[in-house]
Amino acid sequence: MKRIGFSGTLDPITNGHMWVIGEARSIADEVIVFLSQNSTKQPRFSAEERRAIVLESCAERQWDNVQVLIVKSDYTARVARKHGVDYLIRGIRTTADFDYENLIQQTNVEVIGGAKTLFVMPPRDLGSVSSSFVKALEGPVGWNWTTKKFVPAPAYRAWILSWLHKEWQALFQGDAAPGWFARLTGADAYGGATRHYHNLDHLVHGLAEIRAWAANTGATAADADLVRAAFWFHDAYYGHGPGAVSNEEASAQLWLGSGLEPDAGRAGEVATLIRATDHLQGGHVAHPLKEILLGVDLAILGQDEEVYAHYARGIRAEYGHVPEERYGSQRAAVLEHLRGKAYAGTLYADPWFAEQYNEPAIVNMTRELAQLA
Repeated sequence: MKRIGFSGTLDPITNGHMWVIGEARSIADEVIVFLSQNSTKQPRFSAEERRAIVLESCAERQWDNVQVLIVKSDYTARVARKHGVDYLIRGIRTTADFDYENLIQQTNVEVIGGAKTLFVMPPRDLGSVSSSFVKALEGPVGWNWTTKKFVPAPAYRAWILSWLHKEWQALFQGDAAPGWFARLTGADAYGGATRHYHNLDHLVHGLAEIRAWAANTGATAADADLVRAAFWFHDAYYGHGPGAVSNEEASAQLWLGSGLEPDAGRAGEVATLIRATDHLQGGHVAHPLKEILLGVDLAILGQDEEVYAHYARGIRAEYGHVPEERYGSQRAAVLEHLRGKAYAGTLYADPWFAEQYNEPAIVNMTRELAQLA
């Protein structure tokens, strides 16, 4: 078969969609993805953005025989025929899927005179994966790590950037705001290739933690925004070489030079909170929200085993320049110190974070210490 088509809204494209495209490649020389632009739907991404995401996802797998066409105000099956495609391919997950898709294919062939449909059944681990299923995961703490399992990397990155952009716009306004968002999420900050843990995922996790803390403790909107602003900038600078000031102090100075502020007259408080995350000067910092930001930053220690393991690997990768034996001894010393605080009940000074994460943190750190030994 020379050409086969695959159609959908693909908002976002999932690993299930990618599997169907892969099946299409196995039976045809060329695959055309017909991307629907439906005026009755409210997609997260524009048609052009979705097209770019699909192409990048295919390029990542070195699929060079896939092209993407946007279908506007026409039937996909009819457009497919116009492009020399006699068959569309669709994934069938349930009997309900079959009934629906069979009705569509009968309409395509008998009414529209368009391409016929081939049905394939995805493997069991992809049987429940759909765009609507994945979008429904968004929101709670850890949603990003769960979502990452179901979508290709380019779709995931586009998704969390879209989520972060909404969070940013809700917090900061003014002419300088767009430029600072691009800078913080770009290659020189959280979006950098060497940021294996202190990256965009870290931003999403922390902001979700702040939302959960605020919702469950009755925190004021102003206080929550103050913590959010500090978290956005607390790891904006993250270098490993010697410097005149610490990473946290450099990040605080970056914030003070940004001209941004979440609430009138509180820019200095944001800098104070950023400095609270510095182990060199944090002990001397006093602020009512200090323990909240520290709780958010340390919440990773109390996540489930899989997430914690990913965090530990990310930290090791960020210190890839440190020899194994030296890293092991220094990492063990840090973990022993933090675990000691957890045993003493002082790792999370805020009651909300202590209740959520203190015990799981002890378990996780004990496991990593055993592995290091």
